[in-house]
Amino acid sequence: MVTAITRDISVSVETSFLDDQSSHEEEYYVWAYRISIVNDGPSDVQLLSRHWKISDDQGRVQEVQGDGVVGEQPVIAPGSSYTYSSGTPLQTPSGFMHGSYQMRGQDGELFDIEIPAFSLDCPYNAPLVH
Repeated sequence: MVTAITRDISVSVETSFLDDQSSHEEEYYVWAYRISIVNDGPSDVQLLSRHWKISDDQGRVQEVQGDGVVGEQPVIAPGSSYTYSSGTPLQTPSGFMHGSYQMRGQDGELFDIEIPAFSLDCPYNAPLVH
C-alpha cells in the first residue's frame, strides 16, 4: 500500500493483478486498485474530479480526467473515509499510475490532493536487472 497526504487528507492505494482478465498472448494486462481517502481535516470536503496519468513500460502515457470517481462525487466528513475500487488495463506487463483529485472545501475553496504513484506489475513478468 502507498499513501500520500495533502492538507490533512490521505489517499492510500492497494493494487492487485487480475490474471483471469489478462492475456499475455493478446498483450492485455488488467489490474484492480482500491483507493481509500481519509479526511483528517477540520471540515467537510467534496471530491469533484480526478486526473490520472497511466504509463506503461514502453513509455506510453494515457491521461484520464473526469467528474468524480465511479459515478460519485462524495462528501467526506472530518474523521471519515471514502473507499472505492476501479481498474485499468495496459498493453504491457508493467506500468504505473499517479494523479490528483480536485476537492472543494466547506468554504467553497477548490484545491488538489495527490494520488501517490503506484506500480502495476504482472507477477509472471521477469524482473529487470539494472
